[in-house]
Amino acid sequence: MSGNYSSLGSESVGGSVPVAAVADHVLPFQDTFSQPGQGGQGGGADTPQGWQSYFNVITYRPYFNVDTVDVLERIKDSLFPYKSDFVEKTSHNPDMYGPFWICSTLVFVTAALGNFAAYLAHKTSAGGGEAWHYDINKVTYAAIMFYGYVGVIPLGLYFLLKYLGVVSGLIQLWCLYGYSLFVFIPASFLSVVPWDIMRWVVVGVATLMSAAFLGLNIRSHIKTGSDRWFVIVMSAVALQLGLGLVMKLYFFTFFYHDTLKI
Repeated sequence: MSGNYSSLGSESVGGSVPVAAVADHVLPFQDTFSQPGQGGQGGGADTPQGWQSYFNVITYRPYFNVDTVDVLERIKDSLFPYKSDFVEKTSHNPDMYGPFWICSTLVFVTAALGNFAAYLAHKTSAGGGEAWHYDINKVTYAAIMFYGYVGVIPLGLYFLLKYLGVVSGLIQLWCLYGYSLFVFIPASFLSVVPWDIMRWVVVGVATLMSAAFLGLNIRSHIKTGSDRWFVIVMSAVALQLGLGLVMKLYFFTFFYHDTLKI
């Protein structure tokens, strides 16, 4: 048996195995949809190629490859908009885990607390004499508003930047927009206070923080790529302000001038 391996001694095996290529560093706003950063988990040989990959869950697995520490750090960064370095910190591994759960939490929090705030306003205004009913439609409208906003607006911005020749990354835009909404969660809890001026202040501050976080991060990465950066940034900020206004008017504004006869 040993004679079968006599030829191995004459061959040099040191360094004969090629070193695997190191993945390129993902620059901020990389122009790609499904290529993960260094922290991602790439698909294997069984991963579908071409357009079929968009209908396979393995394609999206790298964008959920974050732990609790990563998500908490990104949430903390979203509360300090003046830093405007969120995209640099997440460029190696933009995630969809945080945005998904932030939007999901917002759907149920705003719907539930919006109804609870309406109940308090009803008791205060009507004196408890009239029946009050839970508005289940708030859940549906909240889902359409938050999921639709985070899904559609970054997509539109992505194609706009592509049209203008500015390098952008769709996943990074989704990540940025998703985390920008976190501040609305504590604002929803504070908006339960049965004092409309307090609600305006809380939602207003949260909206300004969210818009500043979004606008400053977009500005820092497209300012040198397009001479229309100011219009793009101001449009993004205006839409974010509009989202906060709709949230306040629909979920946390109540009118009981006329009592409903049941």
